[in-house]
Amino acid sequence: MKLKLALLASLFLTALYTSSPAQAQAYALEDPADWKEIDTPPPPAFDIKKLITFEVSPNSQLTYGVDPAAISISEKDGIVRYVVVASNASGASNVMYEGIRCSTGEFKTYARYSSDGKWTNVSNPQWRSMFDNMPSKHPLRLARAGACDSAAPATSVNVLVRRLKNPNFRIEN
Repeated sequence: MKLKLALLASLFLTALYTSSPAQAQAYALEDPADWKEIDTPPPPAFDIKKLITFEVSPNSQLTYGVDPAAISISEKDGIVRYVVVASNASGASNVMYEGIRCSTGEFKTYARYSSDGKWTNVSNPQWRSMFDNMPSKHPLRLARAGACDSAAPATSVNVLVRRLKNPNFRIEN
């Protein structure tokens, strides 16, 4: 019980200084046992020509980007959902529909896009820590680039997009 209260207090203070008061209160007081993910919407359409790129690693052979039109932030479950495209220099790409849960530092891959232009749902998608040792750290980099305000999602898709376009942007208007 003491650990739970300490965790809630820590989340509240972190969220208080990084997001709106309403978000800070909602996400800091969230009881993980009571949280429920909404039914995941189908993967949105995306335009590879409209990607906003973000750096995952200076040594990466891949370029990562998201289409702003394919980003959503759910107020019901606090999930930032997006389509991410990872491309190499020859033009080959991997496209995934994913979600970030800022309050727990986790991400989930819902579906993958195939070369024949169809989405394939991941069977039994699981939440995984963004901090685990994985081949790609793109969910963590996207979270830090603007998808999350510590334990809360960005206040809007517009704010998230402005942060991706200008990493120095931090005004919440």
